[in-house]
Amino acid sequence: MAKEETPSTSKDFEELQRKLSLLIESIQNNSKMVAFLKSPMGQYLDRHPFVALTLLVFIAVSAVPVGFFLLLVVLTSLAAFVGVILLEGLVIFVGGLSLLCVLCGLGFVSLAISGTIIVSYVVVSSLVNYWFSPRPLTPNPSGDCQLATKPTASVGRCQE
Repeated sequence: MAKEETPSTSKDFEELQRKLSLLIESIQNNSKMVAFLKSPMGQYLDRHPFVALTLLVFIAVSAVPVGFFLLLVVLTSLAAFVGVILLEGLVIFVGGLSLLCVLCGLGFVSLAISGTIIVSYVVVSSLVNYWFSPRPLTPNPSGDCQLATKPTASVGRCQE
């Protein structure tokens, strides 16, 4: 069985080597990579492979913590946003409920005040009409005309 695995493993390695060489060639022929390699930083890294490898490893290793940090920032911002929306919703709900209670109370108070004003108006109007209404003059058995409801009123003459 060991002899059967060796040829397939070597074929897999050859296939992998061919794919890697194509990948490296495509990267080296990329116009942005050519421009970077012509820059002073690219020339420095080309002359110092250990620094280039260290920088590459640092970037690769730091990608995970930076990714977690950015994820934490996004989730925290999202949680704060949702929390603000929930808090704002709660404040609006409580404020609306308070406003509804105040308006209902004001409605009852205005209804009571209106009722009191209307009853007062009717009573005062009735009293004013009673006190200051023109009263018919009724003839007195003595022949003099006087007001029917006010026996102590001054005696007046009947008009014909």
